[in-house]
Amino acid sequence: MRALLMLLCLIPGLMISSAIAQTEAQPSQAESGTDINIAWGPRVESEIFEYSTGGNTYQGYLARNANDDTPRPAVLVVHEWWGLDAYARARADQLAALGFVALAVDMYGEGRTAAHPDQAGEFSSRVMQDWPAARARLEAAMSQLRDHPAVADTGMAAIGYCFGGGIVMNMALSGMPIEAAISFHGSPTQAVRTPQEFEGVVRIHNGGADSLVTREALTSMASTLKAQGADVEVINYPDALHSFTNPDADTVAEEFGLPLGYDAAADAASWQATLLTLDRALNQ
Repeated sequence: MRALLMLLCLIPGLMISSAIAQTEAQPSQAESGTDINIAWGPRVESEIFEYSTGGNTYQGYLARNANDDTPRPAVLVVHEWWGLDAYARARADQLAALGFVALAVDMYGEGRTAAHPDQAGEFSSRVMQDWPAARARLEAAMSQLRDHPAVADTGMAAIGYCFGGGIVMNMALSGMPIEAAISFHGSPTQAVRTPQEFEGVVRIHNGGADSLVTREALTSMASTLKAQGADVEVINYPDALHSFTNPDADTVAEEFGLPLGYDAAADAASWQATLLTLDRALNQ
């Protein structure tokens, strides 16, 4: 019914430090009659990653570089209010290609997704109104992820989009064990009743023209996080609307009459900044 949000390709020309972009090359091969060595780049493989809590089963999406035998840092990807769709999986694939083990989590259970904004709003509101249950889902995913042989024991980070951005901000606000929480056009709704100390990094990438996020709510969330010890920075992108990182935002906006819009410049800038943040937080 609705074209699922999908990122079609990696941002071209992105430069990142070798710590992030590590790929284990297979044995170099010299072309016949030349001295040119050819190494293999990343080979992203994915799998359904099931975890359970509260009697319910959740179906995440795990992506990693199969050409790399060295354990790597893990990053959680929290989906938009639509659920764990193609867009969230594509972001996980990107992170895997850049040297992380990425888990796109399932916040709704059984991998369900919404086909209409009304249904998406119902699903997301239900999660945000019961933060202890939401936290339990995230903790179950993180606990199982730590046991994966491809994951290094160097800490985790979390990134999230729209609804997912709100989730990762609340992860930091509740003192969950992550090194960085990075939100893209996230909803700054405080779901945590009693904020806890958090000494990690919080980066909030926000559309300067986003009518769905008020300046007051954004400032309140950032101030509360800073008061708990977080290294907080809010980056506003001029003229960018809600969902500015998603190439299919314009199509969804037209279909449902929503104030969304893709902004290629803001998408590229926020993604590059995120990779640098992850490098500092997880690769020392």
